[in-house]
Amino acid sequence: MKRLIIPLLLFLLCFSSFAQNGRKEMQEKIKAQKVAFITEKLSLTPQEAQNFWPVYNAFEEATNKIRRSELYKIRSEMKKDNLSEREARDIIDQFLIVEDKMHKAKQQLIVDLKKVLPPQKILMLKVAEDDFNRNLMKTLRDRRQRMKKDRP
Repeated sequence: MKRLIIPLLLFLLCFSSFAQNGRKEMQEKIKAQKVAFITEKLSLTPQEAQNFWPVYNAFEEATNKIRRSELYKIRSEMKKDNLSEREARDIIDQFLIVEDKMHKAKQQLIVDLKKVLPPQKILMLKVAEDDFNRNLMKTLRDRRQRMKKDRP
């Protein structure tokens, strides 16, 4: 039995590392597709792209940080059973604070984008983001359905 434990632990360690790398690779692919999609939809000139992407990437980084560090924790607390009224109220208050941070980040993005893009392209950005997210969700849904069909 002892002989099996070490190889099994090594296998599990390698597998979890592979899964994390696969997730990271998928995130990078999605990000690259999003960059191409937005660049095309906004018809960014080289100068606009040079000014736009640092602003947009800073926004994405800030909102992702908020999601990872705060929103994820709050959402997991929301799912707990048998919360007292006070606990539920505290979670709601925390949620509203985080949502406000996300809203302020979006407002700051628009303020910053006004310096580098015409208003029409700022509006087009919202449409492009929504279209990209809709297409991504459809692609993922289709992939899941194909995987279900392929399973015996």
